[in-house]
Formats: sequence, structure tokens, C-alpha cells
Amino acid sequence: MATNNDTDNNGVDELSPFLAKQVDGADEKNTGKPSKDSSPEKTPAPGYVNCGAEYGWTADGLPLGHGSVVGEPIRRNQWDSSLFACLGRNDEFCSSDLEVCLLGSVAPCVLYGANVERLGSSPGTFANHCLPYSGLYLLGNFFFGGNFLAPWFSYPSRSAIRRKFNLEGSCEALDRSCGCCGSFVEDELQREQCETACDFATHIFCHTCALCQEGRELRRRLPHPGFNAQPVLVMIPPTEQTMGRGA
Repeated sequence: MATNNDTDNNGVDELSPFLAKQVDGADEKNTGKPSKDSSPEKTPAPGYVNCGAEYGWTADGLPLGHGSVVGEPIRRNQWDSSLFACLGRNDEFCSSDLEVCLLGSVAPCVLYGANVERLGSSPGTFANHCLPYSGLYLLGNFFFGGNFLAPWFSYPSRSAIRRKFNLEGSCEALDRSCGCCGSFVEDELQREQCETACDFATHIFCHTCALCQEGRELRRRLPHPGFNAQPVLVMIPPTEQTMGRGA
């Protein structure tokens, strides 16, 4: 005949499936020896969040994979085409590159307005940039015999494209090729000031080529704002229905 203690133990066994782990913890507390299943938990490094077996994120929200070093600088992207590749490349954008080259040679104001419109994607961007550029273009050709005023107005677009797509600037390109601008590249603020000055000099001395290079880059990376129209769902109410009386 089972005693009351046995009945109570059987009830505990049926109601508590984790009794084995509780007993192990009790044995560890009584004997002072760690159980076989207990293992020290690994504390993650500060600033790292484990989100799977292969990938994680740093505290700043940047992706971190195996072999990556926290704080490693992000590598810059290179321009899709060089500054003097006016005809572009022989790919699916070949006809678009020819159009960019023609606009840059004949109507740079239209090309500049189209570049800023594709970059900004806001209504009225084309007119707000094309008209001032056209005015400066005409004034420069009338007073100085060349397009010397419009580049002062258009060079910030090149800096905006470079920052938006994390593109390599002139100082970084020189440092990568010959190592002559290392002191400017090390400091981020000084590097950005140097790159902005190089963007200005590129528009002053190679204005048409700079506009064409920016146009080719934007057409390969961003669709035209006119192609981003979202479909609108129109709900048509049902027509009025009447019940006919049978004969």
C-alpha cells in the first residue's frame, strides 16, 4: 500500500516535467559540485548583437560578418565610367550614354536639370535648376565668352552624387594610385573638404565631361522620377439593383 508521501511524489512527477533539472540543481547546491549539464554562458562582446549563425550587427547598426573587424572603414565605390568616357560603355545603357553626350555638348542646362531631377525626385526640381543654370550660362558666354559662371552653381550636384552612392573622390583616387594624398584622406573632415574642392575644380575645367559622367552614373543607379508612379486603386461602387416582380 502506497503511503501519502509516495502519492505526493508521484503527483509531483506527473505535474513537473522539469523535476530532473530541479533535482540536479538541488544536488549541486547540496554537494557544492556543478552538475554535468551546467555550462558557463558565453558573454557576447560589447557592441555586438548576435542575430544568427553567420551575420550580426554592431552597435551602430552596420552589418558584421565572420572575419570583419568592428570599426573597419567602409570601402568606397568607384564611378561606373571615367570622366573622359563621353560615349559611355557598350552595354544596355549605350543609347542613353549617347543621349547624355549629345545633351552635354549641345544643351548642358537640360542635362544638368535632368541630373538634379533624377537625384532629387521632387516636383519642380528640373525648372528650379535648369532656369538659373541657363541664365548663368548666357551671362558667362556674353561677358566672358565661355561657360564660366554656371559651374559655380552646378558643382554641388557632383558632391551630392558622391555622398549618396559612397563614390570615390579625386583625393582618394590619387592616394590609391600614387599615394600622394594620404594626409588628406586620413582625417574625414579634411578629406571631405578636399573632395569638395576637387568637385569644384572638375566642374570648372572639365564641366561638360563632369555633367556627362554624372548623367551616366545616375541613369545606371536611379530610375527616372516619372517611372516611379504608384498604381492607384479606384473603388467603383456597385450599381443600383432593383428587384423585378414575377409574372
